[in-house]
Amino acid sequence: MVVPGEASDMTWWKFFQAVRRGEHKIGGMTWFTGIAALIYTISPIDLIPELVFPIVGLVDDFGLWGVTLMLLSREKSAWEASVGTSPHVVDV
Repeated sequence: MVVPGEASDMTWWKFFQAVRRGEHKIGGMTWFTGIAALIYTISPIDLIPELVFPIVGLVDDFGLWGVTLMLLSREKSAWEASVGTSPHVVDV
């Protein structure tokens, strides 16, 4: 059980390592949103351009990154639940 405020053994680094090793599959919508956020941030084409509206222009970028972070947090929670319920086999 994870207690708020305490250091958890389930870190983001371990989550990304589990994804890299293929132990957890990230959903297609999360991949799509992450890639779209990266391309949209780098791309010169923008819904609200930063050159015209300096502060407001960043809101759409941060909004897309916020959605991506929310989806990744859900994926991490699902991974933590699957790790907590998976049987641990000890080979003797």
